[in-house]
Amino acid sequence: MKIIEYPANSDLEKLLERPYADNTVVESAVQEVLASVKEGGDKALLEFTRRFDQAEISSLAVSSEEVQQAEHLVPQELKEAINTARSNIEKFHALQKEESIKVETSKSVQCWRKSLPIQKVGLYIPGGSAPLFSTILMLAVPAKLAGCREIILCTPPSKDGSIHPAILYTAKLTGISKLFKVGGAQAIAAMTYGTESIPSVYKIFGPGNQYVTTAKQMVSREGVAIDMPAGPSEVAVIADESANPVFVAADLLSQAEHGPDSQVVLISDSKTKISEILDAVHAQLEQLPRKSLAEKALDNSKAILINDMTEAMLVSNAYAPEHLILQVKNPEALADMVTDAGSVFLGHYTPEAAGDYASGTNHTLPTNGYARAYSGVSLDSFVKKVTFQHITEAGIQALGPAIELMAEAEQLDAHKNAVTVRLKHLKQG
Repeated sequence: MKIIEYPANSDLEKLLERPYADNTVVESAVQEVLASVKEGGDKALLEFTRRFDQAEISSLAVSSEEVQQAEHLVPQELKEAINTARSNIEKFHALQKEESIKVETSKSVQCWRKSLPIQKVGLYIPGGSAPLFSTILMLAVPAKLAGCREIILCTPPSKDGSIHPAILYTAKLTGISKLFKVGGAQAIAAMTYGTESIPSVYKIFGPGNQYVTTAKQMVSREGVAIDMPAGPSEVAVIADESANPVFVAADLLSQAEHGPDSQVVLISDSKTKISEILDAVHAQLEQLPRKSLAEKALDNSKAILINDMTEAMLVSNAYAPEHLILQVKNPEALADMVTDAGSVFLGHYTPEAAGDYASGTNHTLPTNGYARAYSGVSLDSFVKKVTFQHITEAGIQALGPAIELMAEAEQLDAHKNAVTVRLKHLKQG
């Protein structure tokens, strides 16, 4: 990690830039995949599965027999852990339901807003070196609570054509029955255009590599919605003199092990503490199976020495991290100063891993600075909020003249007339 001491405020924007990646080659490859799936359907998907996943499969759909077999392959302790996480995630997201409240904005004019589920949603679950069955909980639980009518799930198969048992078990636990063996940009294409086996959806959720992320952004221009724009995962940790270097190092590495393009940022007002934390990082790094990935991520990462905690929050808000961990003696005070972050973890015993798995909050969060304007996935992500209004005869008589004047001022005569004909009708009656 590169150490930066006492940066000037004017330097923060440049200092906190994410590593730049030229996606020209990726975009070209993704465009080819999208076009092939749009034209070739299942045949194209099976060919891409052979090419990219080295898996020979005859059917894209996961069979009920495969799901049943998987249930016996998941250890009981892991099942119980998944159930604990599901329960907590459900409790947290269930409280996000909103009641529809009618308000009389003026005499005899009622307005209200109602949350209606997105009817068809698609969930993308990465497989490969890290089968993210936890992401199923984060997406399927709120989708079910929202009342989405059709939920499909796409995930890449292993070379033998199987899906990780924990993915299948978690899908069954959350009530998802439409599962498909397809990954990468081709899965995003399938959920966008539809194929003989895989239905098209209205909104696509889920993380993925640069090809998946690019595919999601490209199809969002074609009428299908996506959860949010995303980039590589990231964390910022603010540590004062009370922080435990071993804890901080573990949190930094838990993010760094995601992949070489992940980024971690350490912010502290203690030069000694930074040194202790970096020593702990190096010691723990040697024990990680994913050491090589974490090392590459650390090459893109920074430790920033600042004067005090107020300045620490200035740096953090400028960075707008996906995850923000406050390992300080008074985390609540700093939490009140947060303006831009995806999810915040308070105190020495609140690791990011808790939110990733089982505390109840959602781990599908805005990255790459998008936390300045986007929220993480929630129940709201799976609904549309439709407004309604009802105006009575008395209401249009009272409000109509104001509408007529405004429409006339904007030279929209047909708008004005839509009110005028009603007022005349009431006057004649």
